[in-house]
Amino acid sequence: MSLSLTLACFWAVLANVLAMTPSRDNHWRNAYMLIAVGIPLLGFITAQHGPWVGLLVLAAGCSILRWPVIYLGRWLRSKAGNFKGPAA
Repeated sequence: MSLSLTLACFWAVLANVLAMTPSRDNHWRNAYMLIAVGIPLLGFITAQHGPWVGLLVLAAGCSILRWPVIYLGRWLRSKAGNFKGPAA
């Protein structure tokens, strides 16, 4: 297995271990740290293995970090609802 996929597996194990530990802030600090580490790792995986493997790893990361993704979607939807578009 390549270095990038090994690091991705380690990231997934770390995310699961962090999810099992108690947290006062509902694991948001852990999520920010995992996102900060995961984005460059995702680029490394995509560079080594191509876009399809990168998309699979992105989907796996989104399933692990589902609440930050849900809140991002809600925030984007609220911003898109306020968009008036170009003046006619």
